[in-house]
Amino acid sequence: MGEYAPTEVELDASDMAVAVVAGRFNAHITTRLVEGACEALERYGLATEVPVYWVPGAFEIPLTAQRLAASGSLDAVICIGAVVRGDTPHFEYVSGPCAEGCARVALDSGVPIAFGVLTTNDEQQALDRCGGREGNKGAEAAATAVEMVALLRRLSPPTVSGGPSPRGGGSC
Repeated sequence: MGEYAPTEVELDASDMAVAVVAGRFNAHITTRLVEGACEALERYGLATEVPVYWVPGAFEIPLTAQRLAASGSLDAVICIGAVVRGDTPHFEYVSGPCAEGCARVALDSGVPIAFGVLTTNDEQQALDRCGGREGNKGAEAAATAVEMVALLRRLSPPTVSGGPSPRGGGSC
């Protein structure tokens, strides 16, 4: 079982702008994940109210995250959803494209997209991860978002040309 390893650096979101995109499908799970994310952001000192954009389900999350990332007004987007495996292949048609879409938004926009979409084999596993015995993965996604914003701020901005050579010249 994977376990989230928190950063050794104190997370500080006091000067960040963050939004949440959440799927309404399996709302009894996603609502708890959103609550966990919002509570974590408050603990990290986020100074502004966190807008939550509810979409029909996990499949619609990447498009909304893309629009938010393109707005230029956010430092990070937290994506929340719950896809529970059933008796049909629907799980694969939703979970894979959701994950791939969120990753593409992050890479295309340069805005951290925290993936807090549960993909579980059964409902109990999802309940365990939205505040049950496995913690709250929404809170973990919030921590990831804050940590990534801080990390990217410390890195120099990407350059079109003339940057350091990928073949060396740096130090370890």
